[in-house]
Amino acid sequence: MGRQQSSGARTGSVLRARLALLALLCSVLVPLVVAGLRSVLWALVGIAGVAVAAVGVWWTLAHTGVLRVLGLVLSVTAPLTVLSLYGASGMLGPACLSLALWMLAVASARTALAPPRTPLRPASAPRAPWVVMNPRSGGGKVGRFGLVDKARAAGARVVLLDGHQDVVDLARQAVAEGADLLAVAGGDGTQALVAEVAARHDVPFVVIPAGTRNHFALDLGLDREDPAAALEALTDGVELHVDLGFAADRVFVNNASFGTYASVVADPAYRDAKLHTTLRTLPGLLTGADAPDLRMRAGPTHVAGLQALLVSNNPYLRAVDSARPGRRERLDSGLLGVLGVRVANTSQAARLVRGARSGSVMRLRADEVVVDADTTDIAVGIDGEHVVLPTPVVCRTAPGALRVRVPRRRPGRPVTAAPADWPRVARLARGGRSAAAAERGSPHARDA
Repeated sequence: MGRQQSSGARTGSVLRARLALLALLCSVLVPLVVAGLRSVLWALVGIAGVAVAAVGVWWTLAHTGVLRVLGLVLSVTAPLTVLSLYGASGMLGPACLSLALWMLAVASARTALAPPRTPLRPASAPRAPWVVMNPRSGGGKVGRFGLVDKARAAGARVVLLDGHQDVVDLARQAVAEGADLLAVAGGDGTQALVAEVAARHDVPFVVIPAGTRNHFALDLGLDREDPAAALEALTDGVELHVDLGFAADRVFVNNASFGTYASVVADPAYRDAKLHTTLRTLPGLLTGADAPDLRMRAGPTHVAGLQALLVSNNPYLRAVDSARPGRRERLDSGLLGVLGVRVANTSQAARLVRGARSGSVMRLRADEVVVDADTTDIAVGIDGEHVVLPTPVVCRTAPGALRVRVPRRRPGRPVTAAPADWPRVARLARGGRSAAAAERGSPHARDA
């Protein structure tokens, strides 16, 4: 049976690899058939439109007054102008079709190279589960979804936060009193604090997505629209081992941000007026005297002059990735993701269209990152919470440190697709021994 399943999975991977190559070829042929060599010119027009829009966004964020208004106009009119030109020349339809085929090609390539999932064994039900809930998180999701009564019905002891308790002390006390599972219904910041206690005492941890954004829950495959569904992990769950990130001695389950975003979050007005506060403070942070000047080193890589730096617990997918943008590929790679931005003027903003080749965007993976500045301490946004840490800040990862219990039936699934490595896709598409060799060459471990 196992051999048949393996053979079936390999056949499916070969078919998806062939679909990826066919879609990629068609994405190139469609504009060539419609416009011939003129399609190259239309591609350049599209790139120019994106570059002008990037300049507009930069002026909107980094300046005030007339330049901000002009930037807003550019960021809107540039893409609309390109779309109008495409429409007038009959290229809008072919361009959209080509883009859709390219996205299909990338998605198919990623899934073709993804390792097979390893079935997880059901976990035994906890004897004394403990749940801490923040009734104010997510606009009152705890009360709206009846989480207190449902957790108690599942046999859990529930503690409600009133804004004055120390959640770490509460979790430690719960373990000392015999709790064999810790759970949190709240935001990612609270999740991280209790997750550290669970990891330190080697007890399972359950995420109940009752916060506002719940990025950690999303990457675990949980249903963020129904927080109560996560309680099934207490009675019908499976266990994952995921990494934890550390910024100095502070744990993060998602990311630690340095520079502009961390400074914006530090403003007391940010909680009540996010957009207004961001637009008010960004010009000074990007081009004024308050602009941060961060330095980063990770192994042999040293980068200076960064305005913003994001260190994540496992790397994020690229923002333009067709398969779940803004998601993490996995939570157990044992690596930190590093994304840095360095834009000081209009020319550098325009070059952002080139991505990592622009010199303004830096992406890498590392097991340790050191962040430094010309100040004795630095503002850091840790899972959206503002803290101040002494410099330099050493960020590291603790591979597989956290035992996360999740429902066996999850509506979402963690992202497990591999990068679109086209040479490997081509070898896989040929089938036979080449396919087996391509699968064995995957650098990605199996993910549940």
